[in-house]
Formats: sequence, structure tokens, C-alpha cells
Amino acid sequence: MSWLSSSQGVVLTAYHPSGKDQAVGDSHAQGGEEATSSRRCGQYTMNQETTTKVTEKPLFDRSSSQDSLDEMSMEDYFTELEHIKKSRENRQDQEVVVVKEPDEGELEEEWLKEAGLSNLVGESAGDRQESMVFLATLTRTQAAAVQKRVETVSQTLRKKNKQHQIPDVRDIFAQQTESKGNVPDGTELQSVRTNENKYRGKDDQTSNLVGEKELIVPRLEDTPVCETDINLEVSFAEQAFNQENSKDKTQKSKGDDASLLNYRLPKDKTGTTRIGDLAPQDMKKVCHLALIELTALYDVLGIELKQQKAVKMKTKDSGLFGVPLTVLLEQDQRKVPGTRVPLIFQKLISRIEDGGLETEGLLRVPGAAIRIKNLCQELEAKFYEGTFNWESVKQHDAASLLKLFIRELPQPLLSVEYLKAFQAVQNLPSKKQQLQALNLLVILLPVANRDTLKGLLEFLQRVVDNKEKNKMTVMNVAMVMAPNLFMCHALGLKPSEQREFVMAAGTANVMHLLIKYQKLLWTIPKFIVNQVRKQNTENHKKDKKAMKKLLKKMAYDREKYEKQEKNTNDADVPQGVIRVHAPHLSKVSMAIQLTEELKASDVLARFLSQESGVAQTLKKGEVFLYEIGGNIGERCLDEDTYMKDLYQLNPNAEWVIKSRPS
Repeated sequence: MSWLSSSQGVVLTAYHPSGKDQAVGDSHAQGGEEATSSRRCGQYTMNQETTTKVTEKPLFDRSSSQDSLDEMSMEDYFTELEHIKKSRENRQDQEVVVVKEPDEGELEEEWLKEAGLSNLVGESAGDRQESMVFLATLTRTQAAAVQKRVETVSQTLRKKNKQHQIPDVRDIFAQQTESKGNVPDGTELQSVRTNENKYRGKDDQTSNLVGEKELIVPRLEDTPVCETDINLEVSFAEQAFNQENSKDKTQKSKGDDASLLNYRLPKDKTGTTRIGDLAPQDMKKVCHLALIELTALYDVLGIELKQQKAVKMKTKDSGLFGVPLTVLLEQDQRKVPGTRVPLIFQKLISRIEDGGLETEGLLRVPGAAIRIKNLCQELEAKFYEGTFNWESVKQHDAASLLKLFIRELPQPLLSVEYLKAFQAVQNLPSKKQQLQALNLLVILLPVANRDTLKGLLEFLQRVVDNKEKNKMTVMNVAMVMAPNLFMCHALGLKPSEQREFVMAAGTANVMHLLIKYQKLLWTIPKFIVNQVRKQNTENHKKDKKAMKKLLKKMAYDREKYEKQEKNTNDADVPQGVIRVHAPHLSKVSMAIQLTEELKASDVLARFLSQESGVAQTLKKGEVFLYEIGGNIGERCLDEDTYMKDLYQLNPNAEWVIKSRPS
């Protein structure tokens, strides 16, 4: 068989429905017969038993401007739950992992470790100089979030009578405030903490899935909307903080009506930075900042953000179904080097697409249970040997296998650590804040999970693109996929029947946002990139001081060193001109005059025009312009980057044309 190397794959998790639930779907065939659907999209026919159960569920308030997501439109969701339940009955029970609740302070200590600040407290406390540089770049709300966790850990350690030194949190932050007076945005830290406590005490119920909570739900497809840019230049938590303190509460309530606004990526002259554009060392800093920013956003809004601790569990070390993502990728990379998503998942998507994405009810109509079971066993035995007969797999069977593969991952695609945080997105008060939180959560996912999720969402968008024929709108697809993605059977997550409807509506909405706004969600906010630039600048200054001190001790000519430190571009190019290097192209170097309208795409075009016809075609789309050094490690530029604006932001950078690393 031919191995796929370019298509994307995906992964999800499963749901354990309530034992009392008898969801719709009785009309679907069981055993070896083909399962079919008795209804069409938009024409829901629910049996009396199901209708009665739904109406018993608690209703939630909706603003008059929001489209009502009524009980009947949730049929796809609850039908999918029934299919999941039936498929599980035909397979061996898997071990359910009981996630032990960490001791007091353990979560916060783990949080500081993941935020790159473990040297502030605890047994690992030591030289805090690097952390002080990091803290100096934080916004006021980010600093408040860090201070809150440091205080909690310090108090916990004192209670446990640890033998190591426990620094006072005021001492840690005093070093920052002495040099700056205020935190970066000019607001004193104490006032932020006071307001944060006010928000936290404002509504202790906001983190719960309760009927009284207003729920943002997907709007109907034909509802008129207006588009607006989402602000990626200002900290999300700062935006929320300012909104909470706004005197014009009427404007606040009208400013982000979820049913009236669609959000789009803003045009940024210095270029949009996407996940995958930065060097690993800078991406690590981005993840630290994203965790702090997400926590600060939840703190300001009074939503509890609890990370689960990853639990070591016995898992399969080979095979296809029920195998950890990392193990699958290790297997696949031996077959196809550079594979970023599981080959089996890529092949299942390919098989579904071979049948045509216009098929009505695609993803919603299940395959036959016994046939799915047999196909799983056959795939396990023959997939890597290349002897499996894909022609025997029907399209709906492939779709069922795709969802089954996702559900049977030992740990959720959205990760054990952040699954609850993804679920909590539904509790945020506005669509804008939900998108902001999802953006940060996507950044925080492990690389394998994030790449696989991206493959899933791209595939789902292709399904939605054919909605006129397959009758699967983005809302329909979200309803079908949400229970697979958000309910992990391996972790024993099972909501009570009373809260099931609200959980369904909320997670379906989050799934809806993931599909619709995936391009936005895979963007690194500009304010975080700017914070990374500031950290790099401060670290360079610190390193330069250390080097000068060392050189002085070694009796070197310091003046000679300082001259060597100057940017080499200054010596061979005049002001307003950059030198671009392209070591793998025919023209290996070129001096380019900066103008107001010059874009990265124009620079690439000039180099590619020097290539022969065939080489030019091959190179186009395979090579990119990179910003390297200065205040950034390495950054791949999008084609709409205005070079003069970026040069002014990072005048000490070098400019190199090369291909992306595999």
C-alpha cells in the first residue's frame, strides 16, 4: 500500500452516557446490518421518550438577541451518545483511570513549573535572576496571576514545615516593583489583586454548569452578522479587566453580542505569527506566557481554572486503537519519516473523502456495529503490513472508525491537563473571550495533540464546505463531534443527567468555535510575541554585560569587542536597505531597498525570478523568508508582512530565505 505523508490526521476522546439515557437512534440497524438514519438534517423527529427527557432538563436563560438552541436541535448530539454507548458494548471494557485530586498547593506548584517559574519557590528555589527578567515583561493581570500562585505555594509549604527556605512572595515581587514602580501596564499590583478578589467573590457559581448561567450558543446559519477584528495586540486579560471596570456597562453588554458578531484576524503590518513559525526556544517562552495569560483571563472573569495532573497508566505499546499518540507517531515515523499525525487517521480521512464529501449525513450516519468490530481487528493485523483491503471499507464505516479511533485514545486529544479548561470555555461570558481562551489553549496543547487536532478540524471544515449536499452544517458537525472530543471514557468523566443538556449545548458551542475559527486559533497573539521579543532583548543585555565583564578580566580589548558586536549589516549596506541571503537558491544574496509597500512576498518573488522555469515552480511555496536574530530567535514571515515596519521593530535581524524544517 502507499503510505500517506501529506494529509492530516486527527484524534478525539469518548463519552460515557448516563445509564438512564435512551437517546434517539433506535431506528438504526444493529448487528451486521447497515445502520441508516430515518431523518434529514433540519427535519428532526424525536420519539416521545426522548422529548420528555429533554424537557425535564434545566433550561437556561438566553438574551433576546441570541438565537435559541432548543432541545430538538440537540438531537444529533444525543444520537451520537447513543451510538458511542452501543459501540462500547461491542468492545472490551477499557481500564478507567481515577485521577487523584492533588494535595493543596500541588497544582499551583505544578503550574509554576509549567510557566517556567519553578525557581521562585519550593525545593528548586535558587537563582531568580532569569525569572526576574521574565516577570518584568508581564502585564499587571499576568503578574497578579503569578503572585496568587506563589502565595498559595508558599503558604502550603509553610503548613507542611518544609526544611528548605520559603521566600516571602513580597520579596520576590519587590525586586520587580523597585525597578519599575508599577507593573508594565502602569497599574499597581495590589489594586489588581483587590479587583481580582472582587471578581472571584462576585459569582462563585460561574465555574459550574448550571441552568441559571447564560450560555453562548451557536447561532443559526442564516442569521445576519457583521465582522470585526479580534484584538491580538492587547493582553486578553487586560481587555477583560478594563471591560469589567468600564463605567459604561450598557456598552459592555452590547459590545460583544455573540449572535451578531463574527471575528476575523486583523491585518498586522509586521506580519501574522502562526503556530509553527517560531524557533523552539521562542515557542517555549510563548507556552509559558500563554499559560500565565490564560490563568489571568480566568482569574479576572472569576472562572476557576483547574489543571488535571497527567496520570501514568498502563497502555499498549503497539497497534492502532487504544495506543497513545506518541507511540503511534514513533511507529509511523519508522515507515514515513517526518510524520506528524497518525498514518491510520490520515488513511481513514482519505477513505472518507474517496467516497465523496457530498454524501448526505456524513459523520452522522453510523456504520454497522459488528462490521466495525471486524474491521478494527483486521486493521490491527494488516495495516502496517500493507495488506489491508481498503476497498472493502464503506464510507460510513470509515467515518465510524475515525471517531472510534479518537475515542479510544488512552488520554484525550485535548490532553488530560487541559480537557477541563476546554470544557470551562463555555462558561466565559462572551464569544470573544471564548475565542481568546481557545486560542491560548491550542497553543498549550502538546505538539502531537495540536497537530492531530489541526488535521481533524481541517477535515471537518471540508465536510462543512459541502453542506448544501451533505446537509451537514458547521452546527450539525459540531453536535456530532462534541461528545467524541469532550467526554473521555478513560478518565471516567460522566455528567449527571440533570446537567447533560447544558453540557451538550456548551461543548457543542466550543466545538463549533474550534471548527469555524481554526485559522484564528492557530495564531500566536501579537502581544505575546512582543513579550518574547522583550524577554530576548533583556536577556541579550544581561549576556552582553556578563561578556564585557569576562573580557575585562581576561584583558581583551573591549573596544574591539564592541565593534564586533555591531550588526554586520551596518558595514555593507546603506541605511534603508536590507541584505537578504538565500543559500539554496541561484541568487544567494541580494541587497533590497525598503519601501512603504514592500512585502515579504515581493522579496521572495525577486529571488524566485532568478530561477529557471522548472526550479521556480518547484521552489514556489517551499521556501519562505525568515527573520533571524535581533530580538527574536527565528520567525517565518507570512507573505503579507511589510518589511519596513518589521525592520523598524527588529533592526538587528538577519533575513534568510529557506525551507521550513520538517
